[in-house]
Amino acid sequence: MLKIDSAATYQTVITTFECSPGTCADLMDKLQSAYRDFISQQQGFIAAGLHVNDAQTRIANYSQWAKREDFQAMIRSEEMRARNREIAQLSTRFEPVMYEVAGVF
Repeated sequence: MLKIDSAATYQTVITTFECSPGTCADLMDKLQSAYRDFISQQQGFIAAGLHVNDAQTRIANYSQWAKREDFQAMIRSEEMRARNREIAQLSTRFEPVMYEVAGVF
């Protein structure tokens, strides 16, 4: 389960995907499949959440990893590189960015 804690030492990755309403459901299916079948099984994975906006033009993903290197190893794997090529075909743009929790209110 996701937990946001400014004292935690884990790595947070927030990824935003831009898509069209016509590809949003297919993109969400690909992302859910990636998490269910591959990402959640990788070393250091803690939890993740997927969010879609009302217009179905953006998907936001929040994931937590034990270490920055765990996320980097997953994203560089052959499996994830192949999945990201499919994801890229369904989105106009996506960008994973690593963050540290700076405050919780």
